[in-house]
Amino acid sequence: MRILFVGDLIGRPGRRALARHLGPLVDERRIDYVIVNVENAAGGFGVTADVLAEIAEQPIDCMTTGNHVWDKKEIDGLLEREPRLLRPANYPEGNPGSGLHVGETAAGVKVATINLEGQVFMRQLDSPFRVADRLLAALDPEVRVIVVDFHAEATSEKQAMGRHLDSRVSAVLGTHTHVPTADERILPGGTAFQTDVGMTGPYDGVIGFRADRVVQRFLLQTPVPFEVARGDVRLAAAVVEVDEATGRAGAIERLLLPAAEG
Repeated sequence: MRILFVGDLIGRPGRRALARHLGPLVDERRIDYVIVNVENAAGGFGVTADVLAEIAEQPIDCMTTGNHVWDKKEIDGLLEREPRLLRPANYPEGNPGSGLHVGETAAGVKVATINLEGQVFMRQLDSPFRVADRLLAALDPEVRVIVVDFHAEATSEKQAMGRHLDSRVSAVLGTHTHVPTADERILPGGTAFQTDVGMTGPYDGVIGFRADRVVQRFLLQTPVPFEVARGDVRLAAAVVEVDEATGRAGAIERLLLPAAEG
C-alpha cells in the first residue's frame, strides 16, 4: 500500500497547492491513505472552522498539527468534533483532542497515525519518546501500519526518534522546520524516515512568511507581525510504500511539486 504524507500547509497558498495537487497525486500514484499536517493552514498560524471545512472536503484520512495547534480560540471544539484532526500526544492530560488516530483504507487496512512534538528548543512537554512507547504498547497489535508525525525543531531529536521507533512503526516523518531535507531513507528495521518533509506553501520568503517582515524582526528584535508570502508556491510531501502485512516500509520518495502562485 502507499501512503502520502503532506508537509505543513502554510495559509491560503498552501491550501490552494493542496487542492491543485492532491486529487491527481492520489490517482496517479495510487495512494491508499493521505495524511496532511495542517497546523499553519489558517493565515500561517493554527486552524479555524472554515479552513478545516475547506480542507476536509478533500480526500484526506488524517490531519496532524504541532505547536501552533492552539493559536486559534475555536481549536478546542474542532479537536473534540473532528477525530481525524490530531494534536501532539505528549501535551498534558486534560487537553482536548487526541494524538492518535486509527483509520482505514478503502480496502479495509487499518492505519494508525501518531502525532508528537519535540522538546529541544520547544516547550518542555512529556517525553515524546516515552509517550510513543506508551501509545504503541496500547495499540491493537492487528494495526501494523503506523505513521508518526514528529513535529520537532532539532534534526538530532528527529533522527533519534527514527532510530528509537525503527522496526516498530512504518514511518517517522519530521515536520515543523518548513525546510525539506534530502535524507529520505529506509532504516535498518524497515521504518521509512525523513528528517523534515518540508512545507506546502510559498518558498519565496522565509519559511513561508514575507521575507521583509522576518528580516525586520531579526534586525529590530521587536514583535513585527508575520504575513504569509505569496510566490514560488510548492507542495512538499513524501510517498511511503508499506507492506500491509508486516507494517515495514519498502520505499520512500520525496516530492516537491510546483503550484500556481498563491
